[in-house]
Amino acid sequence: MAKRDYYEVLGVNRDADEEAIRKAYRRLAMKHHPDRNPDNPKAEELFKEAKEAYEVLIDANKRAAYDRYGHAGVGPHAGMAGAGAGFSSFADAFGDIFGDIFNQARGGRSSVYRGADLRYNLEIALEQAAHGTETRIRIPTYEDCDTCKGSGARPGTKPQTCPTCEGHGQVRMQQGFFSIQQTCPKCHGTGKIIPEPCPSCHGAARVKRQKTLSVKIPAGVDDGDRIRLSGEGEPGVNGGPAGDLYVQIQVKPHPVFQRDHDDLHCEMPVSFATAALGGDIEIPTLDGSARIRVPAETQSGKAFRLRGKGIRGVRSREHGDLLCHVIVETPVNLTERQRELLREFEAISQKDPERHSPRAKSWMDKVKEFFAE
Repeated sequence: MAKRDYYEVLGVNRDADEEAIRKAYRRLAMKHHPDRNPDNPKAEELFKEAKEAYEVLIDANKRAAYDRYGHAGVGPHAGMAGAGAGFSSFADAFGDIFGDIFNQARGGRSSVYRGADLRYNLEIALEQAAHGTETRIRIPTYEDCDTCKGSGARPGTKPQTCPTCEGHGQVRMQQGFFSIQQTCPKCHGTGKIIPEPCPSCHGAARVKRQKTLSVKIPAGVDDGDRIRLSGEGEPGVNGGPAGDLYVQIQVKPHPVFQRDHDDLHCEMPVSFATAALGGDIEIPTLDGSARIRVPAETQSGKAFRLRGKGIRGVRSREHGDLLCHVIVETPVNLTERQRELLREFEAISQKDPERHSPRAKSWMDKVKEFFAE
């Protein structure tokens, strides 16, 4: 199979500087390191591909040769010019962030990793978001296997020291004049092998279970907010700390209210007569109900603001407002008497349309001006 372009492997432009190349390599090495992907057979191949591309592009001489001749310019027959600089930069790239992965095998300790962070989507009602609540959730977790007590070995047996690395978790590989330490391919950095795996966990030492957590939802949370439960994420490896659990809030659509930050909006249908003559109407709020006076000749779409009847956000000092939008409702299922009265009303209104329908008159004037142009 033909090798991929080194710039493509690292995901950088051909004019990328050393810092950009170094950052790209660190990211890929963390993502594809075999210790972090024991169940992915392709991880080691991707890791080696990124390492090879990095060692060429970080070295000025090798990079110049590669840019001119391609892979042939840095192949095994292309000479060893600049090899020392490439290896030195490789060590620098790993020295600052991969100390835990490339453990120096002091005392035979295995690599220790923090557990991954997890996310849980929690759907709540608008009332719960406004007033706060407490709920319980069930999430999957990994715990030590009861059968093998977390050893991974069949009861009556125990893990043995890896014969390849002699328990160090790493092996030293010779490349020309240089030697580097790599994770042991036999034990994957643990320093131990399990000849007889536990039948319950199949040598993983952990089993998947469910656990119940209590989550306190503070008053005022909004859609998209996250609540962090420290240490409730995926367990760490080889004694590493557990990750965190992030509870992602999703607020269900409400049949009456729409939220806009700390304000609430609702539509209130009113009768034609109430809009024309005025009157009191009762509107709902999250805490009950309230009454507002609709003045005579109120037009559809008019908004009435009730201060302090909205939501007090998590980061707010005061409650938002409730905006009630009036929708004038056209009557339906009319009786013959109602139709007769409306026809009489319309006939009277048409005698002086400018007085009774000023918006219609203004709109018609604009239409006439439009077609006159």
